[in-house]
Amino acid sequence: MSCLDDEASDCADHSHSRLESYVFSCQLSSEVPFYTFQADEDDGVEHFLELRTICLGDGAKEENNVVEVTAMNHQGKKISVPLANLHISCLPMISLGEFELIAPVTLRLKSGSGPVTVSGLHLVATENEESEMSDEEEEDDDDEEDESEEEMPSVKPAKKKQKL
Repeated sequence: MSCLDDEASDCADHSHSRLESYVFSCQLSSEVPFYTFQADEDDGVEHFLELRTICLGDGAKEENNVVEVTAMNHQGKKISVPLANLHISCLPMISLGEFELIAPVTLRLKSGSGPVTVSGLHLVATENEESEMSDEEEEDDDDEEDESEEEMPSVKPAKKKQKL
């Protein structure tokens, strides 16, 4: 499990993460029937693939184009699942919303000749030590502001003249 922006406050270790996103796209066809999205093996860095759309490209034939994804399930085992069955005359594009997978992920054109374009976001979650320091600095600044407020004498309300 990872700690992402909104979830960072809910994590037990209270570590901060930074989430960066990059545009992702690959094209599958009979010449290039699969694409594997892999991540670098960096410590403290997690890579996710968030799939958004799958669409047929120019030159697609009147045939079914089935796109399949292979990724890890919750038990750490590889599983293959069909994502889309596209046809130029009735379903040339499909929106997947925010279908997020942890790397490595393999996209494959199981049937058809394409071209099929898969697009989305490459998400990189990194441990952000700098934000921890800046949070501490902000707390120190808040403490200094509190101290300066305490040192200032309190303002007394002006006395009102009473009518007789």
